[in-house]
Amino acid sequence: MEPALLSPASYNFFHIPVALFAVLIPLVGTAAFALIMTRRIAPLLEAAPDNRLDRIMARVIKVLKIWLAQWRQPRYMTAGVLHIIIFAGFLILSIRSVSLVFLGFWDGFVFPGFGGTAGHVYSVLKDYAATAVLLACIVAAVRRGIFKPERYAVPKRYGKDHTGEAVFVLALIATLMITESLFEASLAAAQLQQLQPAEFLAPGSLAAMFRNILADEPIARLQRLHIGAYFVHDITFFFFLCFLPLGKHFHVITSLFNVFFMRLERGNIKPVVHGVADAQLDDLDAFGVKQYRDFTWKHMLDFYSCADCGRCSDHCPANAVQRPLSPRFISIKGRDYAFANFPLLGDNRTREDDYRLIGDIYAEDEIWSCTTCGACEQECPLGIEYIDKIVDLRRGMVDDGNVPQSLQKPLRALEKRGNPWGKVEKKRSAWVKAVAEDCQVKLCEKGENADTLYFVDSISSYDDRMQGIAQATARTLNAAGVDVGILGKNEKDSGHDVRRFGEEMLFQDLRERNTEAIVESGAREIVASDPHAYNCLKNDYEGLPPVRHVSQVLLEKVKTGALTLTAANGDDKVYTYHDPCYLGRHNGLYEAPRKLLDAIPGLARVEMLKSRDRSFCCGGGGLMLFYEPEEEQRMGVLRVQMAAEAGANVIVTACPFCLVNMEDAIKVAGMEGRMEAIDLSELVAKHTAATP
Repeated sequence: MEPALLSPASYNFFHIPVALFAVLIPLVGTAAFALIMTRRIAPLLEAAPDNRLDRIMARVIKVLKIWLAQWRQPRYMTAGVLHIIIFAGFLILSIRSVSLVFLGFWDGFVFPGFGGTAGHVYSVLKDYAATAVLLACIVAAVRRGIFKPERYAVPKRYGKDHTGEAVFVLALIATLMITESLFEASLAAAQLQQLQPAEFLAPGSLAAMFRNILADEPIARLQRLHIGAYFVHDITFFFFLCFLPLGKHFHVITSLFNVFFMRLERGNIKPVVHGVADAQLDDLDAFGVKQYRDFTWKHMLDFYSCADCGRCSDHCPANAVQRPLSPRFISIKGRDYAFANFPLLGDNRTREDDYRLIGDIYAEDEIWSCTTCGACEQECPLGIEYIDKIVDLRRGMVDDGNVPQSLQKPLRALEKRGNPWGKVEKKRSAWVKAVAEDCQVKLCEKGENADTLYFVDSISSYDDRMQGIAQATARTLNAAGVDVGILGKNEKDSGHDVRRFGEEMLFQDLRERNTEAIVESGAREIVASDPHAYNCLKNDYEGLPPVRHVSQVLLEKVKTGALTLTAANGDDKVYTYHDPCYLGRHNGLYEAPRKLLDAIPGLARVEMLKSRDRSFCCGGGGLMLFYEPEEEQRMGVLRVQMAAEAGANVIVTACPFCLVNMEDAIKVAGMEGRMEAIDLSELVAKHTAATP
């Protein structure tokens, strides 16, 4: 039986076999793509090293969850669902698009395993996928081009808007869906006219709709449509492939690799140079990122992988208060630099002496404005990292002596006295005098030994108000039967923010001295009430006993009955818990503080809209208390307003820095008398039966 329509592999155009074009198009397209990718990979080959080939199975799981299952996309439900439909449809239709390339010169080509029943099942699936993708593209284009969600906007200082590119790519995808469906539909319509067994098209699909529309068209017209749809699809496919590495849609290619190589741990900071031990840092000529090639290859891959979705900036607290930082543009500016200096044709234009990374690409205030809260990394659906880049840029500035004026004094004090206030070491344990006489806190500095070492850190040791947290922590631990001691004058600042502000050598010194004192104390475990100290000891130190946050310890004691909590006093207080960034996002501790609050009988608790891994940074972590940023409003004020909107009049946090900012924000917001803030340890101490 003669075929209803000639296939592209058998069709002649003015006596010229179109199969020649079907071969030429993929050859030219593949060669162009290879050339473009060679140029795009060039800067990665010059980049700093980065070991990302550890824990392969964990990385495969990340790929399956974050890349394939699109786990983070529904955090923005409308955009997420649209993206999942387009992504899933794209994966399904990619098999068909590749098979069409072969059909142009190989009549009847079928991928192995796609004959028979499997082929019929796939045919139905891809018909519905093409229909769903086309509808999703239309909705996405209308949403992006007409409704324009605010997070897509590009401030003038950051360059051009990318809406046009986004809509253009959606049009290309729609073209692929339409032409594939027309290719199938024209053949099916011709087969029906000639009473031949017709290709099965999924009922209600785009292809079935086209078949019905074309049912009465002349065979000659159907033949031209069949061949025309094929070549429009083929040309669009290879044009799209070559267009992807030219802009923000490069992530379609790089996202799989970026997710595979994404960081597996939270809370820690990358070493100054991968493969260089801490003991060898003195041998380095320079620290940090000062030139573009100083970024690691993974961080350059991050630049390529940014989808410009704006989720990172939408949840960035610095961006929310109009600090000069938008994480999204950290990536975009890095990508733009690579595109400009590694052009597709000609020599590399990179001239490291002709530009300053800080000044020409990134602004000083932009880099110092980051609180390292991690909200950007938590939201990114593609595993892009920001904190390590910013810390590396800060390391470069610190190495050049370029430190904000407001940070110079606390850094000098840390170097001299081991705390940013410059207070004498012997006063570090002065807060102990104010605890009750029956509350025993052993002083390891005097040779006393304790099973549990309470690492107080600087702010709770020296700040008059925050000493209350240390005292409450000691009382509750004592009431729970914990044998607790402190290092006293032998304790130095944990160095958490010293490291994140780029002063690596000072951090190394603080860590060495603290490690020695902790090991000599003989303690079997460490407890911290400050999340920054908890995170630093847990993730930045080595060779220490197990580290726990005080909320974990107290909850354990409540569950075992070692600690009894009295009922709330029924004073109409409504509590809400504020997740500290370095307890929550960086270490995943969300439930212990909440369960501890809920263990207080009668306590009324509500959740803020932004909570758990979407908590909003207070803006005051560590040395941020000393930094004087340019901003329109304090982050803490926004957070206090969120608590009020949730119906709370008491903000409970588990971080001294958060407490400082919340109490200040309540005053700034004019909410004194209507809102109060308290630390979790202080609240538990008030409801501890053994507390006087």
